[in-house]
Amino acid sequence: QVQLVESGGGLVQAGRSLRLSCAASGSIFSIFAVGWYRQAPGKQRELVARITTGGNPNYADSVKGRFTISRDNAKNTVYLQMNSLKPEDTAVYYCQLSRRGYDYWGQGTQVTVSS
Repeated sequence: QVQLVESGGGLVQAGRSLRLSCAASGSIFSIFAVGWYRQAPGKQRELVARITTGGNPNYADSVKGRFTISRDNAKNTVYLQMNSLKPEDTAVYYCQLSRRGYDYWGQGTQVTVSS
């Protein structure tokens, strides 16, 4: 059983930075691709960033140049560095581990960006 815990969310002003962490336990972390998703009130959940088992990142157009996803397999942790935050980044952020159709989700962490 894979268990995920997100942390690092909070309330920040626009233009500031925040780093989210997702710590995994219960399985071999390195065999999973990891994605960061977010869901704002009244909106559908969307993929923000994804990193493969080989460390190759992909980003949604809305966050390119501002967000950076990375992973530390020795610590079983994936990070999302968020710079130049905008009010539209406000959402609950979730990490997801996936491998061959098997998906695991964390509980989420709230990010609120004030104008």
